[in-house]
Amino acid sequence: MRIAMWSGPRNLSTAMLYSFGARPDCAVLDEPFYGPYLRLTGLDHPMREEILASRPEGAEEVVAQILGSVPAQKPHFYQKHMTQHMVLGMPRDWMAEVTNVFLIRHPARVIASFGAKWDGFRLSDIGFTQQTELFEYCRALGQNPVVVDSSDIRRDPEGMLRKLCAAIGLEFDPAMLSWPRGGHPTDGVWAAHWYGAVHSSTGFAPAEGELPALEGVAADLLAEAWPHYERLARVKI
Repeated sequence: MRIAMWSGPRNLSTAMLYSFGARPDCAVLDEPFYGPYLRLTGLDHPMREEILASRPEGAEEVVAQILGSVPAQKPHFYQKHMTQHMVLGMPRDWMAEVTNVFLIRHPARVIASFGAKWDGFRLSDIGFTQQTELFEYCRALGQNPVVVDSSDIRRDPEGMLRKLCAAIGLEFDPAMLSWPRGGHPTDGVWAAHWYGAVHSSTGFAPAEGELPALEGVAADLLAEAWPHYERLARVKI
């Protein structure tokens, strides 16, 4: 099984990569479209040159990688994809050949967390609009993609991972509940900037507290993002 997990940033996505990577039957891949995304957009992200050097130059090379031979000949291939990477010019037809899952998080939490790492970002940088577009694209393909909320996973990791595995036809493995401290060998080079907290972890963080209070531009972003989150939240498992 090839699993494409779609989320925006600051959304438990790396912990989910480590969770599936802890399964002995599963290879994992970290944000394969990041390099082509930076080339297409010209965005000046932290560690831009290192990212460009570490990822395939073109999107078609990425597609060949994610649909090609599974690393170590494992039966399952989990791919962490960022919705904001799928800008105009990125191929989407390959999505018909994988099991697509959408990982969502309340936009107030995403905005507060992302803002602590990067100033002056826009809605397009946190992927909510693109997540809805990709979900509807999958529906147009005739798929019924699974949606799971990161807050639900943090509140009940085993229960929600069992539900997720059942929903996609994969047997649950208790190994998914923990992983070694210090990161995964497949981490992208950008891990040094973004993955500090999860590198210190050995399992899912506990349930989240109260929603952060947002003001000004951050509150405006929340208003823009909310309909996209709400659309997918209505059909979450």
